[in-house]
Parts: sequence; C-alpha cells; structure tokens
Amino acid sequence: MKDAIIVGGGILGMLTARSLHEAGLKVMIIDQGELGKESTWAGGGILSPLYPWRYPAAISQLAQYGQQHYPTLCATVREETGIDPQWIRSGLVFTGDQDYAVAQAWATQWGYDLQHLTSAQAMHTCEPRLAATFHNGLFMPDIAQMRNPRIADSLRTSLRLLPIEIAEHYPVSGIEVTNGRVTGVSMGNEVFHANNVILTTGAWTGLFPEMQALNVNVRPVLGQMILFRGAKGLLKRIVLHDGTYLIPRQDGRILCGSTLEMRGFDKQTTTEAYEALREKAYQMMPALRDLPINNHWAGLRPGSPDGVPYIDQHPDIAGLYVNAGHYRYGVTMGLASVHLLTDMLLGNTLRIDPKPYRLDAVRVPTAEFR
Repeated sequence: MKDAIIVGGGILGMLTARSLHEAGLKVMIIDQGELGKESTWAGGGILSPLYPWRYPAAISQLAQYGQQHYPTLCATVREETGIDPQWIRSGLVFTGDQDYAVAQAWATQWGYDLQHLTSAQAMHTCEPRLAATFHNGLFMPDIAQMRNPRIADSLRTSLRLLPIEIAEHYPVSGIEVTNGRVTGVSMGNEVFHANNVILTTGAWTGLFPEMQALNVNVRPVLGQMILFRGAKGLLKRIVLHDGTYLIPRQDGRILCGSTLEMRGFDKQTTTEAYEALREKAYQMMPALRDLPINNHWAGLRPGSPDGVPYIDQHPDIAGLYVNAGHYRYGVTMGLASVHLLTDMLLGNTLRIDPKPYRLDAVRVPTAEFR
C-alpha cells in the first residue's frame, strides 16, 4: 500500500513525487510513456506568461512564486544529478509599446522591473540582433528561462536515485474508489493500492470519468516549434513579437514558437506551421536566415478555459486530487502548483491562496477556447 500514487510523469508529477517523498510518504509515479517526455519536454521554458498583464491574477501568483523558487530547485537537482537545467536570467523583450500603461500598472502591482524602450536605438541596445523595423518596446530584465529537456532529465534522474517506485509505459485504465474514498488505480487487470491518488495527467485529464462528472474542462492544444542552430551569444534576450517568441539557449540554439491548434490528440507536425514559424522568425531576427533549422516538433498543452489550472481535491472522492490545466505554462506555474497541492494533501499551512484553482471556481473561457 502506497501513501500516494501520482498518475502522470511530467514536471508536475515528478515535482510532486519529490515533494511527497521529502515529507516521508511512500510514493509511486506512473506514466503512460516515459517520465518528462510529453509537454514538459516540448515547451520553451520561459518562466513568465508571454504577456503577463493580460492574464488573471491567479496566473501571476503562481508564476511569481516559480520565478522566486526555481533557482534553488535547479541548483539542487544539478548538485544531485550532474544535469544542469540551465536556468538563465535572459530578460524578455516585447516589441511594440501599445500595452505600456497597463503593463506598467501590472509590474508595479507585482513588483517587477519593466523598462520602456522608446526608440529604435534603445531596442537595439537591448537586443542588437532585432530587425531594424522595431522602433519601440518593453523590457523585463528579470525574466528567466530553463531548458525543458534538461529540467525533465534532471528531475527524472533524481527520482531514480530515490526509493520511489516508477512505472513507465503503463497506461492507467481507471481509478479505484470504495465508499467514497480513493483506494488506488487500475492498469489493465492489475490494481495498485494507495491512500491518495494525484492526477497530474496534463492534456489527458479530461478523459477520466471522475473529472468529466465535475466538468473539469481540460483539452489538448497542439503547439509546434522549430529550432535554429547558431553561434553562442548570437541572441541574448528572449524576444516576443505578436505572440511568437525566440528563446536563446546557452549553446547557440534558438527556439521559435509556437502555434495554437485545436486538433485533439493529433501531434503531427505540418509544413504550413514550419513555414509560418520560419518566416516570423526571419521577420524578428533577419540573421536567422543564415542559420540551419535543426528540428521541428510538437507537443500537447493541457488547455483550460482561461489558463488557470485546476488544483484541488475531488469533492466527492476523498484522497483523489487533480493538478492540471496549466495550458501554455506548465513549467512556469508548475513549482507553485505542486507546493499548493502537496500542502493541501499533507495538511500544511497553505503558501498560496487556493480559491482561484478550486474545481468549482468560475472560469470564463477565452475566445480561443470557446
């Protein structure tokens, strides 16, 4: 009998397993594939919402917590495993300043440094490789990033060093419930028993009947990205233009993403998306025309109506918890979300206000989610 079974092995599941193990619980983590190889692996790793002032305060709350605490986590897992998640404070440049007033109000409220770049010279002093067509913008110097495959590798390796039972390539077929309390999970004809079950199942969360009964609205949203290979230091800042971003890595790689596509669980990449991302990247940074594109991939985000995740215990099934629906910001909000959920489960004082993330909280769908 386990104290907790975690279903879903992305960053949320792996961080939950670490947190509960550190609290002294006997833990098992199950994934239908390999730990960290779905949306965690596929994302960009910007530790901020793209236009944070356009999102509900509930998202800013989780993102800010992560920005404050990820450096310590990254240093810890690097020390434990020798795998560096490559946390870097790159800063984030926004082209255009039409949002300046509302962005400045948001930055003042949440305590961020926001700089107004009022000329082409200021823009290109901040990031010299930007296209000459950009004449003004905004800059948040404190925004950091991690390299998704590396944080996934470091967390996966850290779990394998601990007495945590790991079951990979095991699809969970159902949740076991007796007298209104969760008792475990079934995988085909096998049942694994536990006092608590936590669903960190991302885009697949809405497939569980227990979540459907509560109208937990989590849908897969496809995102495609491309990867340029350049010299180290060619691009220094994360750059965001009309919803498309460029992310520089330490080794010279530059990511460009990403699309938003409602195609169910279809993860096929498309020529149309490849060409659209490539041309947008060229518009933002003309020097990319001289670089090879080394990779093109897709991942399934766990979309929720307004991007605010569900973090709560099931109202009718004791011991069944859900932590899902982070949409584009599973890594950004992941550390805070896990600490909130594990505090709930352990009966600790909550570090984060739980009300916006309750299963019954009102969520007003954005236009793209209707």
